This record gives sequence, structure tokens and C-alpha cells, in this order.
Amino acid sequence: MKVKVIPVLEDNYMYLVIEEITREAVAVDVAVPKRLLEIVGREGVSLTAVLTTHHHWDHARGNPELARLRPGLAVLGADERIFSLTRRLAHGEELRFGAIHVRCLLTPGHTSGHMSYFLWEDDCPDPPALFSGDALSVAGCGSCLEGSAQQMYQSLAELGTLPPETVFCGHEHTLSNLEFAQKVEPCNDHVRAKLSWAKKRDEDDVPTVPSTLGEERLYNPFLRVAEEPVRKFTGKAVPADVLEALYKERARFEQAGEPRQPQARALLALQWGLLSAAPQE
Repeated sequence: MKVKVIPVLEDNYMYLVIEEITREAVAVDVAVPKRLLEIVGREGVSLTAVLTTHHHWDHARGNPELARLRPGLAVLGADERIFSLTRRLAHGEELRFGAIHVRCLLTPGHTSGHMSYFLWEDDCPDPPALFSGDALSVAGCGSCLEGSAQQMYQSLAELGTLPPETVFCGHEHTLSNLEFAQKVEPCNDHVRAKLSWAKKRDEDDVPTVPSTLGEERLYNPFLRVAEEPVRKFTGKAVPADVLEALYKERARFEQAGEPRQPQARALLALQWGLLSAAPQE
């Protein structure tokens, strides 16, 4: 299983997942279809389906044009508001594309119909991969726009039960997320190290995805709501209340800070073999 990381728009990522034996491919969150099809052609693969995490414009805007250019293409997701949806998926449903298995995980909160996708191959040395859209990002998570803090907590808890492997998220928000994480836990060495690493990646104009769930549990405050430093920062004890307080504090943090210029997108597509991500320094 090979994943092509494709930076698009201001700070979005779309992905092309390739099954290397059959050369079958699945796209995740198509925002710029022509760019996707350029890479599909260059890779010599057959695009069979689109997995859309949620209906927001920057994750689904490319579906109608892609469906027009590729008649019969399956456009899948959990929300009827997704452009050009051909089939609505259910929580826990499993799909198969060549040797790639897909487990569909409903993760409401950012939107009511947000779906995350967990992909793996049997008897393969490559680790599984989670495509989390805006439910979970590097050192953060998406805003809770259409759900309660309790729903978002349950969604993050669901993702937290997955193997501690690779996470491909929907946006490049890593620097600002880690700056907020450092405010929450100023004594967390994992936050400090990840922030230093992310600054170097930004200077080199290289994406900070993928991450891993194992790492996220060490420095992502939204996955650490049961940890004493995070509870102390929020003044809350119940996990959903801690999460709600974190959202409010992050909003204040973002309002107080100066706007950050989005990381430039010099690379058309960055290829990651799931076992070949560059080690953190």
C-alpha cells in the first residue's frame, strides 16, 4: 500500500492510496480533481473510488468534476450533503479495494456526518493508515461545529482505540496546534521536541504529515483529556468538559495570535511509503 500526499488549496491535503499489486487506487478528500488525475496518470493506476470524510467545500469540492471526468466512479461518504455522493456509508462498514481493507468509522463532532477511514492490508509489513479528515490532526483536532463536546470526545476516543500507527489528516495546522499544545502543557518534552521538528519542516517547506496515533497520545492535548496537566489547565475533570474547555481556550489562543502565513506548497505530491517516513530528529 502506497500513499501519495497531495497538498492543495491553502492548507489542505488530499490523498491517493495505491494497491501496488493490482494498481487499483482510491482517493481521499478530492479538492482539486485535475491535479489528482495528473498523479493517477503518472502512476499508471486505475482510480475506482473516492472516500470523502465530510461535506465541507475544501474536502469535497472536486467530486462533481471528477465524477464527470470518470463516469461510474464511486463517491462514498456518510453524509448526504457530500457532492456527487453515490452511496452513503454506515459506521463499522468494511470495504475492499484489491488487497486494501477499509473500515468506516463515523466520527461526528466537526460535522454530524464526518467519517474517518482505517485502511490496512493482510499479511503486509506496511502498517495500517488512518485518514482522519478534520476529526483528528497533528497535535490537534477540528472545531466542533455540528456536535457536542461529548460527541467529539466519543469520536476521539474511538480513534484512540486503533493501533498506534500512521495518521493522515486533512490540514497542515501542525505549527499552530503545537504552539497551543505547549501552552496547555509547557513542561511536556514531547510537545517541545515535536514543535522543534515541525519548525524545521516548515523552514524546509515539507509537509508534517503523516503522524502516528502513538505519537499523538504523547503531545496532542485533545487526546490527553484524562491527563492531570491538561485537566489542571482547563480546571475541569470530566473528559468531555475538559475537551469543551480546550476548544474555548484554543479559540482565544487563535484570536490572540498573529495570523500565520500558510506553509507554501512547493511540492505537487509527496510520496510516502508507510514504512519510509523520515525519522524525526
